[in-house]
Amino acid sequence: MAFRLKLVPDNTQIDFFRWQALTFGISSLLAVLSVVVLVIYGLNFGIDFRGGTTIRTESTQAVDVATYREALQPLGLGDVAISEVFDPTFGPDQHVAQIRISAQEGAEAASAETVDAVKVALQEVDSAITFPSVESVGPKVSGELINTAIYAVLAALVGISFYIWLRFEWQFAIGAIVSLAHDVLITLGIFSLLQLKFDLATVAALLTIVGYSINDTVVVFDRLRENLLKYKKRPLREVMNLSVNETLSRTVMTSGTTLLALIALLVLGGDVIRSFVFAITFGIVIGTYSSIYTAKNIVLWLGVKRDWSKKSPADSPDFPGAEAP
Repeated sequence: MAFRLKLVPDNTQIDFFRWQALTFGISSLLAVLSVVVLVIYGLNFGIDFRGGTTIRTESTQAVDVATYREALQPLGLGDVAISEVFDPTFGPDQHVAQIRISAQEGAEAASAETVDAVKVALQEVDSAITFPSVESVGPKVSGELINTAIYAVLAALVGISFYIWLRFEWQFAIGAIVSLAHDVLITLGIFSLLQLKFDLATVAALLTIVGYSINDTVVVFDRLRENLLKYKKRPLREVMNLSVNETLSRTVMTSGTTLLALIALLVLGGDVIRSFVFAITFGIVIGTYSSIYTAKNIVLWLGVKRDWSKKSPADSPDFPGAEAP
């Protein structure tokens, strides 16, 4: 006898719109609070957006990130990112690391004295270490990266809303864009409140959140469109509830399995990817919530037309599951 795991029972009849005013009010409040937090605290920009110095190291000994970080800690350099560089062209005795030091107070990049202090500290750990290159990123380039990141997120939102508008109706596009903006804004608010490091990897996480959230939203929208043709006499609210319930198992399974992998990365992945993984983890939770509540509330309030076709197969009495007149 085969055993089948079910996280969601069959034929659920949850009324997702029972507390629609409360859920939408909470979403609106969180969005407003996120704006307030962003204005008051701002974002804790990483080296990518603040400017700083990148030191490339090379050694015949294996890179130990924790040891490198411990050696640099007494220097009080602030935000320091250390990562090992992997390349298939490297030889077996070629171990490369990249050390990024944020710009110090009142300076565009780390001073020559600071770079020398870093070299001395690392040479005490590994006498075979060398420093093939030292590069600095000034505030002008960092400012351009911030603008590019903003444009990338906005372009993704506009492109997705245009796609939804073409595939469905303008009401669906508005629901989707409000839901996505809600997800991005609240995620930024959490990063500002907790002062988590915000860098280019976090921007990539935001774009991933946008893609994941809209995927979940489109699945429900597709089922909603099918059911609107199938049950033309049912109230819109009932059809929307039915559509969310029918796709609930898929939503829970997809989000749940993804979160299992992300939580493992969040706990075991280390400091280098923690902000990136946290952004995606939180984004999936808030994205699943907004797909069910925020986007659908907008569509319910705007209403949709129900005459996409003159005659649907569901109108036929021979169609499985067709309603009796």
